[in-house]
Amino acid sequence: MPNRNNVWANIDWITVSIYLAMMFIGWINIYAAVYNEEHKSIFDFTQQYGKQLIWIIAAIFIAVLMINIDSKFFVTFSFPIYVIILLLLMLVPFIGTEINGAKSWIQIGNFLLQPSEFMKMATSLAIARYISSYNFKMHSYKSLLTLAAIVFIPVGLIFLQNDTGSAIVFGVFLLVLYREGLNGIVLFFSFLIVLVFIFTIIFDSYVTLLVLTISAFLINYLIRKKTKRNLIGMGIFATIYGIFWLINFLVQGNIDPLFFLLAAAVLSSAIFFLWAMVLRKRSLALLIGIYLGSVLFAVSVDYVFDNIMEQHQRDRINELLGIQSDLHGAGYHVNQSKIAIGSGGLFGKGFLNGTQTKYDFVPEQSTDFIFCTVGEEWGFLGALVVIGLFMGLLTRLIYLAERNRSKFSRVYGYCVATILFFHFAVNIGMTIGLAPVIGIPLPFFSYGGSSLWSFTLLLFVFIRLDASRFEQLSY
Repeated sequence: MPNRNNVWANIDWITVSIYLAMMFIGWINIYAAVYNEEHKSIFDFTQQYGKQLIWIIAAIFIAVLMINIDSKFFVTFSFPIYVIILLLLMLVPFIGTEINGAKSWIQIGNFLLQPSEFMKMATSLAIARYISSYNFKMHSYKSLLTLAAIVFIPVGLIFLQNDTGSAIVFGVFLLVLYREGLNGIVLFFSFLIVLVFIFTIIFDSYVTLLVLTISAFLINYLIRKKTKRNLIGMGIFATIYGIFWLINFLVQGNIDPLFFLLAAAVLSSAIFFLWAMVLRKRSLALLIGIYLGSVLFAVSVDYVFDNIMEQHQRDRINELLGIQSDLHGAGYHVNQSKIAIGSGGLFGKGFLNGTQTKYDFVPEQSTDFIFCTVGEEWGFLGALVVIGLFMGLLTRLIYLAERNRSKFSRVYGYCVATILFFHFAVNIGMTIGLAPVIGIPLPFFSYGGSSLWSFTLLLFVFIRLDASRFEQLSY
């Protein structure tokens, strides 16, 4: 029987053990990635591996501190913690230091602090606190707008710092809301947005709008089985398109055909929506809304891609989608990464024998591309161990979240699991060419104090909450 009065007796030591194993393996691989013949000692504090050891010791201290804090503290001070980190995030554009094009760091002596990393934990606490409050209703517009504000305010500030990778991570909170009862249509719409973005980049807005229109009519037919009404709808759409095309032809204009398609989509959608509302066809109205939203988004993609995204971001997306191939430019990181991982074979080249990482062929090899060192020196089996550790941790976190009676603890646990999953999946995905290079660390492995401490805080707050699972946290 668990000892309800002893926090340390209720700690989930399986999760703690996985955490310690990850940090140790990460430290060893940082040593291998930046190994210096003139500084062979792994305890040399002038090198990255020596500094990482200091941060690991500090991280363990943070973990012990979190376990000794009363779990009710995190409930009571969720919003104050969120506001404090948010204010710190607001200061970054004024006092921040720019590194690799992103002004997202605050320099404190020789240490660089990245508030956006800690914002993930603060936002998780705020979301858990709000969802677990008595007046929260998942299907209330007021509740959803409040949640949107909690998430998108820090996202906007992080985007202003030109730190796209960190901002995108916040999208995983949709999965947490889905677990708590959010309509699945929101997830579908989010997936559709990503699909439309990719399709528009590969082809163009005209082709995307045409495919969306045909798909909408096809889906409507499959749902409602009304052939005559579907044909009438298609006729209305074609007529509006034809009228605009004819006017342009008669006045000998030079208007882009995309405008005709867009006009037909907007005007026909307005007609179909009014008709659906008169007949109280809510499913049809929803389909029209999704279609029109997708159309407007597709039209805006080209503008965002060409005018808002940085050139290196456009190049990396084009490289990933196969639109361009530049092994010495935008594709250099990924190409060298794949060479390093592939050259490791089944068993790897051996500790400190990685040539791609040893001779600095792989950029950012101790941070964003630390997985390359694992693949090259420890091979497929070593990579499998690392992936197995992550899968074990994520599975354990979901299990712990589900066994908690406290809604606050459960929601926060899912926030932790989804954030770690995103970092794990995208970081490894970008090292093997399955995801764009967006510059996010591999949790507990990548070099850096901010990321290690923020992930430690994120994880051990939940471990502390889980240790109090026999208590009923008050709100």
